[in-house]
This record gives sequence, C-alpha cells and structure tokens, in this order.
Amino acid sequence: MAKTMADWRRMKENSEKIVVVTAYDAPTARILHESGVDILLVGDSLGNAVLGYDSTVPVTMAQMLHHSAAVRRGAPEAFIVSDMPFGSYQCGWREAIANAILLMKEGGCDAVKLEGGAEVAPLVERMVTAGVPVMGHIGLTPQTASLLGGYRVQGRDLPAAKKLLAGARALQDAGVFAIVLECLPKELAALLSAQVTAPTIGIGAGSGCDGQVLVCSDMFGLYEKFVPKFVKQYVKLAPMMREATRQYAEEVRTGRYPDDEHSFTATTDYQALLEGEN
Repeated sequence: MAKTMADWRRMKENSEKIVVVTAYDAPTARILHESGVDILLVGDSLGNAVLGYDSTVPVTMAQMLHHSAAVRRGAPEAFIVSDMPFGSYQCGWREAIANAILLMKEGGCDAVKLEGGAEVAPLVERMVTAGVPVMGHIGLTPQTASLLGGYRVQGRDLPAAKKLLAGARALQDAGVFAIVLECLPKELAALLSAQVTAPTIGIGAGSGCDGQVLVCSDMFGLYEKFVPKFVKQYVKLAPMMREATRQYAEEVRTGRYPDDEHSFTATTDYQALLEGEN
C-alpha cells in the first residue's frame, strides 16, 4: 500500500526511521521501490549525478519534469518528492506555486522540496495553503552553496546553529511535512530533530535524524571523482560496469559474441531467396 503524508509523522512518533534515496529514471525507481525505500527523491542532484554539470544550479524545470515523470512511470505506487530547481521559486509566490503544481501534475510527484529556512517560510505557507505538500531543506543548500562559503559543514558556531534552529521552527510552522538537514554536526542535527515535530531527513547529519537520504549513484559507487565523508558505498558498480564493458568489447572483436545461445535460428530454408537470382 502506498504511504501518505500521515505516515511520516507517525513514523517519527514511533521512532521508525524513514528511508529516502534519490532516483532519476524508471528502472532505478522500480528497483528502489521494490527494495523497500519509503520515499523516492527526484533531486536536482541529477545535475551532478546524471547530466554532468558541476552544480545543481543549471538544472531546469523541463529537466525536473522529464526525470520526475520517468520515476513515476517506474514506480507508480511510490511516494515521490521532486526538487524545485534553482530559479523556479525565487521569482514570486505565484510563479513558485505554478511551478510546484506543474511538477505534481506533469511530473507526477506527491510533494516538492525547496531549499531555505526562515526566509522561505512565507512562501512555503502559501504553497501548503494552495494544496502543495512541501519538504524543507536547511543546512548546506547546494543551490546557494557559494553564499555559504562552498560545500562545507554548516552550523559549527552558536550563531549559525541558532539560525538553523529558527529556520527549522519557521518551516515547521509554515506546514512542511519533513525537513532535510544537510551537512550538520551530528549533535546539532539531533537537537534540531528533537525540537521540531516534522520528521528530519539527514544527509551528512548523523544518526539522530528521523530518516536518511543518499544519492543513488553515490550509494551504488558510480561516482568515483569525489566521495563525500558521509557517503557509504554499499556496492562499487563503476569498476564492475567497466569490466563488463571490456569483456563485451573483447568478445565482439574476437567474434565470440553473439554466439548461438544469443542468436535466433531460422525455421525456413533461405536458400530459396537466391534461386530467383540464378
């Protein structure tokens, strides 16, 4: 049975951890959902993980719609959250709500996620009032990482921690159903999780959060250029894929593939095709 918004609050109340993994295509979405993942996140991390960008900033609404719809087709029963890309919610609440509704109607997601704390709370409240379920995201916010001094741990000093706590409370009061906490000291993330009723989903924020999220390509060991400290690679698919490709190339070049097992056998005598030519 597909889970609903009420399930996430119940899971927090019952101290049940929420499992979130990113997905960007139909086959991966199907595998993740069948493996028991609670929430599929179509993250704008697809910019780095799939599209070859250096950041999430270039990702467009069209790309998010394309990948969200693919994930929905791959996992029709899953609870899917789609990121609102940079520029889709910074230009006024009317445009933000219109873009969020588009993600739900054409992208097929159940909810949207946007970055920011107290500064986006008024927008979140308008979106929730309009019927759009929203997941918040504070701490390291990749869309505005340059303003934070780069990709680094947030909330290390008391003023920064107080701002994050205020942001979490503001998002809760605005009506978010969950909050992503990215790259925070584990002690701060645990404190924030205890201070808000909305479930917290950690990424690089320790085990004190109400759930965890990982980028699928990180978890599967597909991205080899850089592995963040918080990433655990549960399998290293990149070398396995590389070796499989080498074997395929070698068998094609030596004529070993395709063999009889991987070829179709005729049920008629094709010699007749040549008889009319003589």
